[in-house]
Amino acid sequence: MPHRQPDLDLSPHVSDEVRRTTCYMCACRCGINVHMKEGADGEKKVAYIEGNRDHPINKGVLCAKGSAGIMQHNSPARLRAPLKRTGPRGSGEFEEIGWDEALSLAAEWLAPLRADAPEKLAFFTGRDQSQSFTSYWAQNFGTPNYAAHGGFCSVNMAAAGIYTMGGAFWEFGSPDWEHTKLFMLFGVAEDHDSNPIKMGIGRIKARGARVIGVNPIRSGYNAVADDWVGITPGTDGLFILALVHELMRTGRIDLEYLARYTNAPVLVNGDPKSPEHGLFLRDGEGKPQVIDRNTGKLAAFDAKGVRPDLHSAHRAAGVTHRPVMHLMAERYLDPQYAPEAVAERCGITARKIKAIAAELARVAFDEAITLEREWTDFRGETHKTMTGRPVSFHAMRGISAHSNGFQTCRALHVLQILLGSVEVPGGMRFKPPYPKPAHIHPRPHSNTAPGKPLDGPHLGYPMGPEDLCLRPDGSPARIDKAFTWENPLSAHGLMHMVISNAHAGDPYKIDTLMLYMANMAWNSSMNTAGVMRMLTDTDENGDYVIPRIIYSDAYSSEMVAYADLVLPDTTYLERYDCISLLDRPISEPNGAADAIRWPVVAPDRDVRGFQSVLCDLGARLGLPGFTNEDGSQRYSDYADYITRHERKPGIGPLAGWRMGETGLTHGRGAPNEAQLDSYIKNGGFCVQHIPDEAQYFKPWNMGYQDWAVKIGIFDAPQPYLFELYSEPLRRFQLAAEGHGERQPPDNLRERIKATMEPLPIWYAPLEDGHVDEAEYPVHALTQRPMAMYHSWGSQNAWLRQIHGHNPLYLPTRLFERHGFADGDWARVTSAHGEITVPVAHMAALNPHTVWTWNAIGKRKGAWALGKDAPEATKGFLLNHLIHELLPPKGDGLRWSNSDPITGQAAWFDLRVKIEKVPAPAEAHPVMGAQASPVGEGPTQLAWKVGR
Repeated sequence: MPHRQPDLDLSPHVSDEVRRTTCYMCACRCGINVHMKEGADGEKKVAYIEGNRDHPINKGVLCAKGSAGIMQHNSPARLRAPLKRTGPRGSGEFEEIGWDEALSLAAEWLAPLRADAPEKLAFFTGRDQSQSFTSYWAQNFGTPNYAAHGGFCSVNMAAAGIYTMGGAFWEFGSPDWEHTKLFMLFGVAEDHDSNPIKMGIGRIKARGARVIGVNPIRSGYNAVADDWVGITPGTDGLFILALVHELMRTGRIDLEYLARYTNAPVLVNGDPKSPEHGLFLRDGEGKPQVIDRNTGKLAAFDAKGVRPDLHSAHRAAGVTHRPVMHLMAERYLDPQYAPEAVAERCGITARKIKAIAAELARVAFDEAITLEREWTDFRGETHKTMTGRPVSFHAMRGISAHSNGFQTCRALHVLQILLGSVEVPGGMRFKPPYPKPAHIHPRPHSNTAPGKPLDGPHLGYPMGPEDLCLRPDGSPARIDKAFTWENPLSAHGLMHMVISNAHAGDPYKIDTLMLYMANMAWNSSMNTAGVMRMLTDTDENGDYVIPRIIYSDAYSSEMVAYADLVLPDTTYLERYDCISLLDRPISEPNGAADAIRWPVVAPDRDVRGFQSVLCDLGARLGLPGFTNEDGSQRYSDYADYITRHERKPGIGPLAGWRMGETGLTHGRGAPNEAQLDSYIKNGGFCVQHIPDEAQYFKPWNMGYQDWAVKIGIFDAPQPYLFELYSEPLRRFQLAAEGHGERQPPDNLRERIKATMEPLPIWYAPLEDGHVDEAEYPVHALTQRPMAMYHSWGSQNAWLRQIHGHNPLYLPTRLFERHGFADGDWARVTSAHGEITVPVAHMAALNPHTVWTWNAIGKRKGAWALGKDAPEATKGFLLNHLIHELLPPKGDGLRWSNSDPITGQAAWFDLRVKIEKVPAPAEAHPVMGAQASPVGEGPTQLAWKVGR
């Protein structure tokens, strides 16, 4: 009897229709094709999600997170209607109410604040794509207390990049994947920019380029690196400066690049008695001065035909002015930065450091590449070719989330610049609207007035003490103490300090805390248990210390239980979003790009997109940006705002398909009522390509500068020099030395002088000086897994199968010393607290470091998970071991556990000790179960799509 093959449909009908939009499962913002099928009820439902091959970010590639978006959209944890608290905070006891009641209640709470004291509202948002919009709303309300997640994520990287070279990595820039020959990563886990990096590494490895990974943990990208450098946490800056030392010692730096495009030749006042000591010599127009090699005389840095001299000094009126290059040579050729001097602390041999420096130099200079593209620079010189150093870098939270992170990130940027590998073929390239120098960004504003908008943008880049957000008595104007002497350059705010400061009434009490997509009662807070106590703490009258909490989320997260009023958001497939050039665009180095999300399906619950809710609430409160002259609502919803709002004439949230004088245009133009339809038709995005002759040397290339003006990035060309030496930092140092009208408090003078050095330095993480290193000898880190991004991932029925719980990974020496076997349990103790967790062995790990995946652990009752879910019994957070404050010094002051320059949360400074203990029934600490407004999800999650 012949064998009969089974009847299989080898080409099943996937969908009836494909709707193209933008993924929201991580911050890559990849393009996706959402396949729809019509069900028995005649309604189309999501059947399948794949990558969009035409999209500029992912070109069809989609990761596990993106594919699992279908499970996110159908999650049992989705909130179903507005909620008003009925039980105690934290209990999760609510009643469902209608939207009119919810918005009336919110307006009832907020209107008196706006009328009398707008700063009594603190409005902070998590990782989303509408920060320019939420900032605009808060500014119209009049509160200075607004920021987003960057202060506890990566502000050190972003701010250091802006102050040094006008941009950084990820959303600011990326490697020139087409030409780079050596790619070096620092502190990059699997979550950031994952698809583009995976695609890029694949491209460069295919043609034989090498990858060097610097990270205490060898996972993800570092696992596929040709060379892994398992550095000791917190010492990256020291390692980088040792590389700088070697490159300068051997003369392997790009002197021509430094002279033309950086402030290395700019003259610095060298008189210690002068109130301008350490500042640049400037002409009558305020332009920094250099010595022109052609004439030997002073000249403005950007004068036509000038060839700046790196060597010559200038003496006038008894004061010697030396070029920045002299100061750099003095600092970095010092033996303290020699490989032999730093090797033990970094956990890298001197021989290894020298070998890496030599490899960087060899590729940069011996394998330089030249493109036949003519371009003209800002001094009027025309160049026939573009020569590049094919070495590129990428770095993120791993070097950013330390209390020395700002200077470490600055050091990395300086390393790139010394090699001449920024904005050149083969190097790191900026993505429009970057590069933008710090001085053209807004300054932070904090002046409030009853019933009035704030006097300017909340966030910005201070150029000196005059830009700090201080009250007349010198106290902080903001609840998070951003832009104060404690952390002067806090460009993204300090989200991790909001609840702690509000609870302490330091610098003042607030009335209402409004949060969006910020799980501050769990994995988005240091000192998790302490924060939960602060959210529920009452005063002597029995009233909550933080009187009101309004929260918006799409899911029943841990934070929902602590809200007094919950405004349920939609999923990302049910709303409009704007991924804007005004905010966090999806550009690539060859073009400016923005994108939208749109409702590919309608919600089946009584939920609304939070941005549309703000349009309604803004009108109810009479906010000027959200009402017409007659008091009526200006924008019917967020889609209407995206279409009609203009930040200034001709510039709106989206740059594509605007109305020009002769028809549709991209960049500048009047609003177009059909703009969103054009985006939807084009796959949800718009790309404006940069001309070939303008794609490199962007800060100095007049072709790029003119193109940027044309599309609305600049109002006028903005060429500038890279800031190896940061004059704004020196201005704060001068104040600490006693110069100027605005002076720091005495207790901060020495810290400002020590940390705010204008040339990058390294100092030990602050926790090292506050805890006993002998008692707590082990470094403890968290990383985001590639299969999950934020805490919402482990409610996902598909992704939970990859990461249902998380062990603490121990290196071989620690694992064997304590007699562990995989599956044993350990008590992990810090100066702040302790946890008891399962352990596992990992050989490819720095010998002084332990680590785990972040945000896997969940609280019982949250996310519609079962009470015995592994995420709640074996999953855990290191957050319980980390405090938002450093241990007390005995001076009665509260010292934030942050970078003293930017306020970046120092998540990765944590030091612990470890001991083996008998296995408990579940991970400690054990938190009581929350009641859930959505109940517990089914054991099996399945449904049929289609007829």
